[in-house]
Amino acid sequence: MLESEPLWQYHAQTYTQEFEMTEAMMAQSNAALIKSGYDAFARGDLQGAFAVFAEDILWHIPGRGPLSRDYRGHAEVQGFFQHFMDLSHGTFRIEIDDILAKGDRVVVLCTESAQRADRSWSSPQVHVWTLKDGRAAVFWQYQGDQQTEDEFWST
Repeated sequence: MLESEPLWQYHAQTYTQEFEMTEAMMAQSNAALIKSGYDAFARGDLQGAFAVFAEDILWHIPGRGPLSRDYRGHAEVQGFFQHFMDLSHGTFRIEIDDILAKGDRVVVLCTESAQRADRSWSSPQVHVWTLKDGRAAVFWQYQGDQQTEDEFWST
């Protein structure tokens, strides 16, 4: 504290700095949690991936393809996972390009890829996660090319 600085200003700055540090630590912790889910999925450890998700998670897949809809809870999300793995004969992959976090929101920039018969597909994606009580409560996906993705999963 500077001698010329009023005491209230010193405390306000200290509180603001502590709040910003706490928020940054929470964001870092949330990003690490979400990354652990992706890592578990990549290893084929669905139990580890689902440990990140709230029991009543909302999982939104946009578009008009056979996978497009809202899924609620572990059972529906597990059915969704099984469906795209069946369609791709287990070739579906996610590569994380970057993870951004602020507060209870985590944004994953990634590339998804899969094969179906003689066709290959790869697309940049944005996955937006909202955490509540230390678990992923909402997942919202944004495709790089919605029409191409819908066509890939439909035929």
